[in-house]
Amino acid sequence: MIRGYCFRVCGYLCDPNKATKSMLVSQRPEAVLLLADGTLFRGRAMGASGTTVGEICFNTGMTGYQEIFSDPSYTGQIMTLATPHIGNYGVKEGEEESGKLTIAGLVVKKFSHVWSRPGGSASLDDHLKAHGIVGISDIDTRKLVRHIRDNGAQNALISSTEMDLDVLRAKLAEAPSMEGLELSSTVSTQQAYEVGAPNAAFRVALVDFGVKRNIERCLVERDCLVRVFPMNSSVEEMLAWKPNGFLLSNGPGDPGAMPASVELVNAVVASGLPVFGICLGHQLLAESMGMATEKMHHGHRGINHPVKDLTTGRDEITSQNHGFVVKRADAEANSAVEITHVHLNDGSVAGIRLKDRPVFSVQYHPEAGPGPLDSRYLFDRFVGNMKVHVGVEGALQQNA
Repeated sequence: MIRGYCFRVCGYLCDPNKATKSMLVSQRPEAVLLLADGTLFRGRAMGASGTTVGEICFNTGMTGYQEIFSDPSYTGQIMTLATPHIGNYGVKEGEEESGKLTIAGLVVKKFSHVWSRPGGSASLDDHLKAHGIVGISDIDTRKLVRHIRDNGAQNALISSTEMDLDVLRAKLAEAPSMEGLELSSTVSTQQAYEVGAPNAAFRVALVDFGVKRNIERCLVERDCLVRVFPMNSSVEEMLAWKPNGFLLSNGPGDPGAMPASVELVNAVVASGLPVFGICLGHQLLAESMGMATEKMHHGHRGINHPVKDLTTGRDEITSQNHGFVVKRADAEANSAVEITHVHLNDGSVAGIRLKDRPVFSVQYHPEAGPGPLDSRYLFDRFVGNMKVHVGVEGALQQNA
């Protein structure tokens, strides 16, 4: 029983076929991971064959890799997982956060081709191959994570088909920096669609900069009909749908490279309706209020980040995924804005609200997926703002 249990947990420990699996690992093609600063790791190929380039980052979450790989906010990034054993529970239909895998590549320590899960649909390796995701395993991810923490985010390259380092260096040198890169247009929906019951109590216009499906679910669970609009929609088009509030979604890329979206958010705020911004939506809201954003040294990515809600004094453990942040000095100097949440590890701005209207945003992911449920109250706060606004509008109409 003990041997069977350990095998299900990690796919390697106490496995009577360990020698066989070790042989399978050695038969996989070699692969290399090359960082822009010249750091080189050699390992074994997994997923699709080929070469991929992106910004190297890491996530400290111990579970939820399927949700992470399909989060549109990770577009253009090579994901390193700090958890050493990946793939042991395979994948399951319905747990993606978007319609495809969005990471640029994958780096892990031990990769399990053997998986076990009730209701599972495929191995992670087959899933990666089906979506064309190139990966590398059997490298020292602890060393890599420490290197990123010490030296900061940078571009990197994984290849399982080209081993000539001079060729790879030349290809890596051509890759654009994440700073100044607009990526939301590559993941935003092209046509508006609706989620939820047509007769729901509230109507939410969601601006899609790279939305996660769990954001939609959290709104539907609170009796909202959600209409997801492309990021290039006009505010007039969205207001014609007669929403009770706006949600500005998460998404990838540099908010400083999105002037048209900042202008749109400014118009959304000017509508007077309740607004809730999440992650990139939070950054764009700040930009629309004259506050600048800046690239972080290596970002916040994981499901155990501590945040304090300054409006209640309560602490919460949050799910985070961002490489840009609102400049704290700008937020503190803006008399129209109140800082509502701070990250307890580094004091960065984790939430703001406008003092004169029902508009607020947070830098993290209250919908989780993966992550803890501590921050779900923010959706209740948003719905509460819509409820008040609907009541005020109704009273004004009666008195007209």
